[in-house]
Amino acid sequence: MNYKSTRVALAAFVLLFVITNVQSAVAESTLPFDDISRSYAKQEIIDLYNKKIITGTSDRTFSPAQSISRAEFVTVLDRLLRLEPVATPVSPFADMPKKAWYYGWIQAAVQLGLADGVSATSFAPAKPVTRQEAAVLLSRALKQPGGAAGADMSFEDDSLIAEWAIPSVMSVHELGLMKGDDNGLFRPADPITRQETAVMIHRVLQNKKWAAELAAKPKESIKLGWQYSQTTQQYEQSVLKSNVNTLSPRWYFAGATGDVSDNTDKTLVDWAKKNNKKVWAMVGNRSDQAATHQMLSNSASRNAAITKLTAFVQKYELDGLNIDFENVAPQDRAALTAFITDLSKKLHLLNATLSIDVSPDRGTDWTDAFDFAALGKQADYVVLMGYDEHWGGTSEAGPNASLDFDKASIDKLLRLVPNEKVILALPFYNRDWDLKKDGSVESSEFISFSQQNALIEQYAIRPKWNAKEGLYTASYVKNGVNHKMWVEDGRSLSAKYKLAVDNQLAGLAYWYIGGESADIWTSMRNADRFLGYSFKG
Repeated sequence: MNYKSTRVALAAFVLLFVITNVQSAVAESTLPFDDISRSYAKQEIIDLYNKKIITGTSDRTFSPAQSISRAEFVTVLDRLLRLEPVATPVSPFADMPKKAWYYGWIQAAVQLGLADGVSATSFAPAKPVTRQEAAVLLSRALKQPGGAAGADMSFEDDSLIAEWAIPSVMSVHELGLMKGDDNGLFRPADPITRQETAVMIHRVLQNKKWAAELAAKPKESIKLGWQYSQTTQQYEQSVLKSNVNTLSPRWYFAGATGDVSDNTDKTLVDWAKKNNKKVWAMVGNRSDQAATHQMLSNSASRNAAITKLTAFVQKYELDGLNIDFENVAPQDRAALTAFITDLSKKLHLLNATLSIDVSPDRGTDWTDAFDFAALGKQADYVVLMGYDEHWGGTSEAGPNASLDFDKASIDKLLRLVPNEKVILALPFYNRDWDLKKDGSVESSEFISFSQQNALIEQYAIRPKWNAKEGLYTASYVKNGVNHKMWVEDGRSLSAKYKLAVDNQLAGLAYWYIGGESADIWTSMRNADRFLGYSFKG
């Protein structure tokens, strides 16, 4: 080879080297992060980043080999599940500032039972997640029951896996979501890295059924919201922020002679149709036992009320009625059933729906007027008012709607009424109990969630979670008087929402729209989505 040829060859080599390096630099610059080109999880990181499930530790760094914190891991799971961060003012954790970026993400997971604190008052958001903790968190997110008893995970360090983590480790291993290293070790106590997390989450999305489930819209069910103490415009604005699809304005009240007051606001009916909402107008009796007895016990008065109500449904093009007769005398049991039977027949001719509100059967004369089985046959829906476990007149302070109370109430009603006809009503109100020195009740005050939350903030209360009751408790002292609240929030309501889903009820109702705080609807949307997921197969 002569000198000239050598120079040409050398120039060509240099040019090729430069082009290759430029191409490499360009390729690397198109990556979302500058430090993932040599990561075994590069493609998984890119894919999850593009899906907005995972982010970096800075604008241009991912830190693939770095451990992932509890706050970061929970946030990734929330995003995978398409949950929203919840800005709840109620938190038991002292180490989670409300302004921290992770606050809402952690609250979303805690409210749905996906994550717990390391203690009753600490979440430890910055603490690294171990591999066995990651298995537990992922298993909860995918609603996996745990691996088969006695299954062989084939890890050399099986004995090091904590007892509480064994079912979850078995489950995610069997599903192919987590594996051991090249030496056959699971390394349960080792922190899981950010790139390991990316691979694990990416594997979830490779399951086509799961991916389709995560992408699907939540299944529709009845979400009824009663109007109370709000103008029509205020009610409409509240509904727009909610998951309510069935409106129940308090328009009609039945009198002793069968007369029915008409307070219909046709603009709300028109608005509902425009916004794809149904209207089941509420029919009340003002808890007037004497007038209700006169109307129900007299066939002419009863028929007059039915005729008027049917005419209202037809005139105003309503989708249905919601009967809310309270304080009905036990002697009117048969007459109330007859009223519902006849009204149901009339409404069905108009293709309209009839629902009736009932209190939980606690074996007292308060509910003796309700023939639950008969009402369940005649009405389209029976709305179980799952609250007033302790009310203003009780001598003992207690929760308005504990989880145990609602569960027992549902179980009892379902013995008589099919689940597809039952709607569970949740409370958007609470009670602030004033206590005497011996702990007995001095008085109590009806409060909205906003008022409840204002008290928590004013007195810097750190609520304590009671898993059995499915509620927080909060205590404070005002002017030397002890106060106690059983706090309702997104966590407590999500637990009750789960009762409805687990029992395959027809839906939920909320008493009352306007009583909630702004964060509640985020919690309800999250519950709607997560509780509707099925990750079988």
